[in-house]
Amino acid sequence: MEYLEEYKKWLEAPYVDEETKKELRAISGDLDELESRFGKRMKFGTGGLRGKMGAGTNRMNLYTVRMATQGLAEYIKKQGAAGKGVAVSYDSRHGSKDFSREAALCLNANGIVTYCFNSLRPTPELSFAVRRLGCIAGIMITASHNGAEYNGYKVYWQDGAQITAPRDMDIMQEIEKIQDCRYAKTMELETARKAGLYCEIKEEVEQDYFREIKRLSLHPESIELMANQFKIVYTPLHGTGLKPMTRLLKDMGFHMVYVTEEQAEPDGDFPTVAFPNPEVPDVFSMSLSLAKKVNADLVLATDPDADRLGAYVKEYESGSYYALDGNMTGILLCDYILNQKKRLGILPKHGAVVKTIVTTNMVIPLAKEYGVDVIEVLTGFKYIGEKIQEFHEKGSHTFIFGFEESFGCLTGTYARDKDGIGAAALLCEAAAYYRQQGSSLWKRLMELYKKYGHYQSCLRTEVKEGADGSREIGLMMAGLREHPPRTMNGRRVRKMRDYLAGNILDCRTGTWHRLGDGIPRSDVLYFELDDDAWCCVRPSGTEPKIKYYYEERL
Repeated sequence: MEYLEEYKKWLEAPYVDEETKKELRAISGDLDELESRFGKRMKFGTGGLRGKMGAGTNRMNLYTVRMATQGLAEYIKKQGAAGKGVAVSYDSRHGSKDFSREAALCLNANGIVTYCFNSLRPTPELSFAVRRLGCIAGIMITASHNGAEYNGYKVYWQDGAQITAPRDMDIMQEIEKIQDCRYAKTMELETARKAGLYCEIKEEVEQDYFREIKRLSLHPESIELMANQFKIVYTPLHGTGLKPMTRLLKDMGFHMVYVTEEQAEPDGDFPTVAFPNPEVPDVFSMSLSLAKKVNADLVLATDPDADRLGAYVKEYESGSYYALDGNMTGILLCDYILNQKKRLGILPKHGAVVKTIVTTNMVIPLAKEYGVDVIEVLTGFKYIGEKIQEFHEKGSHTFIFGFEESFGCLTGTYARDKDGIGAAALLCEAAAYYRQQGSSLWKRLMELYKKYGHYQSCLRTEVKEGADGSREIGLMMAGLREHPPRTMNGRRVRKMRDYLAGNILDCRTGTWHRLGDGIPRSDVLYFELDDDAWCCVRPSGTEPKIKYYYEERL
């Protein structure tokens, strides 16, 4: 059995450390576990690596990180860009600091300079640093909102966005060539430092990151007027957000920020939550208790790498707190930006809001009122980042705002990935502005529903673990393609977009048409329904799940 041969190779390899071998010896008789760890190699997907930590070819460890980095290094050298360097950062997960250093030293051993943060930082700050330092690429060690047993490795390119086609496939091919860890280079840290290859990122980079976010403020006078009465509760969920969030809010003028102490410090065990994900209401229980105690106006949470933002807002008449999902937060921020920029006379011509295909269509009539185009991209914030670069190169649009339903927003072009820190800054300002006007975020949302219609969205997921689960998901997607449903939730299916085949089926006539040029291929089915409703089905790109998205206008 091949997996046992690979297991034996790791046990006998001189380059595998003794602690790893000890872990492997402890599972010597567990064939299921050995097959899980060595039955395949961890796949470098379109966003990088993500998986459970542990020893083995199908686990996140120093060796799989080193092999992926060697492949990235080979690609960078082939581009003739080794001299530009690579920015490296990490979050609060177990192993993150070690993985980031291992990645940097592998690059250094290949003659590529690395710029590393001296402590954990949010993903959007890494995205900013790539462009600020003029790097060819960036590496972020994080598994985002996954459980404590996971870690991951995300690759960014020189535009500050995660890699997209065809570059992602080209990098994957280079990584696939590294079939054994002994072919991945490394060097000692002190040697790399003395050679000028391993460099620390200076404090001024973070200061510039904060400065760019603060430049997006539209009503700083509202913050000043409300500074001593507007109260914010914040939890970083044991992640990277504590220092940057509290520092930024203080710099902006918010004096009354309360941190949920039980969840304040970085901790890879995430001991107070089942999953460190602000999309899960349970993670807010401690923060809501604190909010009621201090009579807070707004409750915020970010995930471990602080690119996602969750929020509860206060409705003042009842004193109740209401959860905002990702669509609600996006709509409130988009409305605030467009409305206030128009009032201030700074709304750009040829402006664009970019959203993913599974994000609410409520933004379409909202943007139309302000003469702003809405541009759709596939699921994944990297496609929003890609559009920003495209706008810059072609001069076709001015990017105003980007968001996705999975609690990700970007309020400017300073970064090219979703930013929970930046989104929180503007959401706090908007809340203070509405409070000054005798209103609230919740009241404003109800006004928008009344004006544009109440768009109700929902997401259902099915977990399908292991190889059998992967095959089952494949069969489910194939079945939908071969036999498209005639109705969904009582509504007739009008069209089916198949993003893998690049076709659109008109279900009323049975005729096929091509999707537009330049749309990437992806295993996604999108069903247009009567009454402006829609349903989208896709396998998760990072977890063993199939996801069903649905929206209707009430």
